[in-house]
Amino acid sequence: MLGSGKTPSTSPKEQRRKVAEKTMDPIRRLGLLDNEDIRVMMQGSNMVKVRSSRWQKSRSLRLLEDGLTVWCESTKSSRKAKAQQTFAVTEVECVREGCQSEALRRLSGSVPENRCFTVVFRGARKSLDLLGSCEDEAQRWVRGLRTLKERIANMTQKEKLDHWIRGYLRRADQNQDGKMSYDEIKRLLQMINIDLSEHYARSLFKRCDRSGDGRLDHIEIEEFCRELMRRPELDAVFRHYSSNGCVLSTAELRDFLGDQGEDASLNHAQSLILTYELNDWAQKNQFMTQNGFTMYMLSRENDVLNPDHTRVYQDMTHPLARYFISSSHNTYLTKDQVTSASSTEPYIRALNQGCRCVELDCWDGDKGEPVIYHGHTLTSKVPFKEVIETIAQYAFKASPYPLILSLENHCSVEQQAVMAKHLRAILGNKLLTKPLSGQPQKDLPSPEELKGRILVKGKKQIPHLGQLGKTGSCASFSSSSDDELASSTKNTPKKDSAKVCSKLSPELSELVVYCRSVPFRGFENASEKPPNEMSSFSESEALRLIKDSGKLFVRHNSRQLSRIYPSGQRLQSSNYDPQEMWNGGCQMVALNFQTSGEQMDLNQGRFLPNGRCGYVLKPSFLCSLTSNFNPENTGGGPGHVPTQLTIRIISAQQLPKINTEKASSIVDPQVWVEIHGVAIDNARDKTHRIDNNGFNPQWNCTLSFQMQVPELALVRFVVEDHDHTAKNDFVGQFTLPFTSLRTGYRHVHLLKADGSSLSPATLFIHVKVTRKGVIIKTVSERITMTKSKA
Repeated sequence: MLGSGKTPSTSPKEQRRKVAEKTMDPIRRLGLLDNEDIRVMMQGSNMVKVRSSRWQKSRSLRLLEDGLTVWCESTKSSRKAKAQQTFAVTEVECVREGCQSEALRRLSGSVPENRCFTVVFRGARKSLDLLGSCEDEAQRWVRGLRTLKERIANMTQKEKLDHWIRGYLRRADQNQDGKMSYDEIKRLLQMINIDLSEHYARSLFKRCDRSGDGRLDHIEIEEFCRELMRRPELDAVFRHYSSNGCVLSTAELRDFLGDQGEDASLNHAQSLILTYELNDWAQKNQFMTQNGFTMYMLSRENDVLNPDHTRVYQDMTHPLARYFISSSHNTYLTKDQVTSASSTEPYIRALNQGCRCVELDCWDGDKGEPVIYHGHTLTSKVPFKEVIETIAQYAFKASPYPLILSLENHCSVEQQAVMAKHLRAILGNKLLTKPLSGQPQKDLPSPEELKGRILVKGKKQIPHLGQLGKTGSCASFSSSSDDELASSTKNTPKKDSAKVCSKLSPELSELVVYCRSVPFRGFENASEKPPNEMSSFSESEALRLIKDSGKLFVRHNSRQLSRIYPSGQRLQSSNYDPQEMWNGGCQMVALNFQTSGEQMDLNQGRFLPNGRCGYVLKPSFLCSLTSNFNPENTGGGPGHVPTQLTIRIISAQQLPKINTEKASSIVDPQVWVEIHGVAIDNARDKTHRIDNNGFNPQWNCTLSFQMQVPELALVRFVVEDHDHTAKNDFVGQFTLPFTSLRTGYRHVHLLKADGSSLSPATLFIHVKVTRKGVIIKTVSERITMTKSKA
């Protein structure tokens, strides 16, 4: 008890009750205390983990006390196996019911489908196929995982911080008595990545130990955590605008909002006070206290990403060729291009990220059923039919706009007909099989007109060439290596052209409507080419065209779709720089989504705005047949708007430990800011490092960048753990378009390498944008001024 030297003894029954209450506390804070599914998950279940008909092992699963982590029993003792004994709910991409994975499909009929489910993870982690002891148990886990995912996704930053610190408090309290000794507090500090001086840590402990018994009770622990998590840099901003240092008046709050480049109206200021101010007196008198201000600054309303851009805000009625389109290469592969598994699950991951063009490499399979794999390699095979069934299920979960199936067709005419049959039967009315109108179109239809439709990209029969036989016509394969082959032979004599021909099924051919694959024949007569013709380019060929004929390539891409694919030499599924291709107006810049890194960070950043729908409108100077924009020489031309971006990296919060094996290891963080755009704009700069503090490092370091074509630029924030002896370790990153960047004091919510949330880790920054000496506060101001100049 507060103020007493000793705690009265309690009975074993009372101790058990307190432990039980403490265990359920995180679930109570998540608002799920009465959820029966969550209760069953916390009690634990015995299930069967399935890999094949021969490999089936009994495993225990249990939701841990933090309400965010699932423990899954493992008999392996390696470090990797131990790390994979648990998984966070935030790592879960989705939960599939029934026998939908490759392993469970093979058991279909021999196991009860209503007892089966699959946990699909983000990134490279293998999915978890499980067989419950009964239907009710399986359903409770499926519903429970989905409920937790939804609840966590909707948590505020303050809730995330509270949950985060309480999780560490439970782990640091070694004897689980609800009190913290000084040694336990020191353990907590190591766990949360902060190396306080012995003097400061001890003085803070003594200041909070009001009972003087050398142990902090729950009230004293809360005070210690409040002191620890204080944000002096936020307090400084508050004091700068508050005349008395205690509260912000409505007028003072409006001044702050004006400097932020936001709505500084009286109504908006009052609504913020009503939303974030918890003090009744302050709210009644229309003041904002320091606590209310902190709540507001931690909210999503102060995110560095413009909140208007988190929904579809762009005009979606332009022709398809005027959009960047999120595109995946060899979507079916889980890892490398030579030996990895082919699966339906990478399609789920890509589609859930808003990808709008997926690739299917189709080959003849056994028993007349086509399969998908990377031909002439050791990659495994997945049935074409299963992939189409998966696509049908997930095609429009993340985006309502058209999905393009890029078929790399290596099948016989007979199995092509089977492909066409599956596409029609499984996709039904979603599959576009004829033009939207009977009249020839000058341009491609728009994403809005094609909402909810699936388009097939491939080779199409050309009637005037005549039939080569009753079973098909001459057609080059549609993409990737075959396009390279076609482009390398386009100048060969006609008698040799048969070497790159294949038979095409009429049934499959007629499904190709707006994405007809043709070899690239040059830039002549660009305006006369049918808008539905599109070409695929290897990364090297696309780069050559951008460097040698940039202006012509931009004009070509203003009306025709272009798909870019990685070099065949990238056996480990590495990626090229997509920014160079976007600079040239290329729409479908296909990347290996299974490989994390800078290139996929840029892709995720490019398609972050516009509601993450997978379509982003290109700048106007990339959308005209008469455009003079040249990505290799941008000075003074279209899109040239000299702009200065000044970013002050103020602080970071709750950065994770990198070396989790060593308890005493603390990160030494430094921050890089990178600009990715046209060649002249590419730049990066960094802060100094802060030693031994991942909890609340402060830099107050200002970095400045000059940009010439800001509409194409991406801004990437990268946090690293500095290492004297080896390459710096990646901690987290966040990438967004410059046009979605907000000015003023902002929080950057960092992401892991696989693109998932690194919650609650953030950067606190200040952003200023200046064009020719004029400070621009909002994106709309920037765009308006740009257009008025043009």
